[in-house]
Amino acid sequence: MNPNIAKVASLLSDPTRSSILLSLMDGRIHPAGELAYFAKIKPQTASFHLHKLLEAQLISVEKHGRHRYYKLANADAAKVIEQLLSISPDSKVKSFNDSKEKSDLHFARTCYDHLAGYIGVQVTHSLVEQGFLRKADLQYEVTSEGSLFLKDFGVDEEKQRNKRRAFALCCLDWSERQHHLAGALGHALLDRMLEQQWIVRMPKTRAIKVTQSGKAAFEHYFKLSI
Repeated sequence: MNPNIAKVASLLSDPTRSSILLSLMDGRIHPAGELAYFAKIKPQTASFHLHKLLEAQLISVEKHGRHRYYKLANADAAKVIEQLLSISPDSKVKSFNDSKEKSDLHFARTCYDHLAGYIGVQVTHSLVEQGFLRKADLQYEVTSEGSLFLKDFGVDEEKQRNKRRAFALCCLDWSERQHHLAGALGHALLDRMLEQQWIVRMPKTRAIKVTQSGKAAFEHYFKLSI
């Protein structure tokens, strides 16, 4: 039996459900009330849409006592959303706040569980240009020099390879129209940057801000002046 593409497409075509899914692209878990706020709908309406998305296995839910927290089902769901964004027309900017948010998202953001936007693409380019990664079709291979870099950077390469997911994938960046690093390795790099507070998450958005110490780290590791 063929997969029911039409059912998934119809779910994604709804603006409210699209807003919810985009909110979950930060890779974190969110309560229904917060997702309702992001989508500008009532909590009861959000519950209806979340139920539909759960049925389609686009999202998953964690129960903690009386509370429920939602997240994207997996990296595959995030990849589909990112690819749809890459072929979608830009929405019109209606205010200064809209313009600022759009600029922040284009500069640096999370794409589910890895770094995206201008910074994400430039980091990936740097790893390739320095000979740490080698692009092979739609994946990246870590070179021997890259293994040394990852050790120095504080990433356990073997641990990431042993995870039950793709190791180093090319993910098409919707705003840059170029590839950035995804997969277990992309996730590990993002985690390390957050852990060291080289980057910090911005509130109520999946945009990322580079800190002062982060600017020095990006210059040192990736030869990027920010």
